Amino acid sequence: MPLSLTSTAFRPQGEIPDRHTCDGDDRSPGLSWSGVPGAARSLALVVDDPDAPDPAAPKRVWVHWVLYDIPPTATELAEGIDAASLPAGTREGLNDWGQPGWRGPCPPVGRHRYYFRLYALDQPLGGLDRATRGTVDEAMRGHVLETAELMGTYTRADGNR
Repeated sequence: MPLSLTSTAFRPQGEIPDRHTCDGDDRSPGLSWSGVPGAARSLALVVDDPDAPDPAAPKRVWVHWVLYDIPPTATELAEGIDAASLPAGTREGLNDWGQPGWRGPCPPVGRHRYYFRLYALDQPLGGLDRATRGTVDEAMRGHVLETAELMGTYTRADGNR
């Protein structure tokens, strides 16, 4: 069975509810997965927006959440999970606000796509100092067994605020 990733908050390619964004409570969506390969020794999760700042003229990929060293026995992250409630051993990297933890969609204009990517790795990544998406990507190089992806979209109610 291949690695798969789903959310209790939205369906694949569906609209991410306001409660998971800057227009709501900015709570992380509930996520669950299955099909983790038997050889996996850790998991990593990265959530990003490739449409920043404007989908008509994207200039960069904006990172919303970085988690790594998730135990391969874990099968979910509850909605609104905080650092103290993460599966034992899970480490948080820095998002593009320079902070650990979830920061939800808050696009300045247009409909943005948000990619949730779960990586099954053949080893833990260990204590990366102030890990960013870049340092996690570098540490994962050559260690990815399988990847699952879930994409959701979000447009602010007035289109731009």
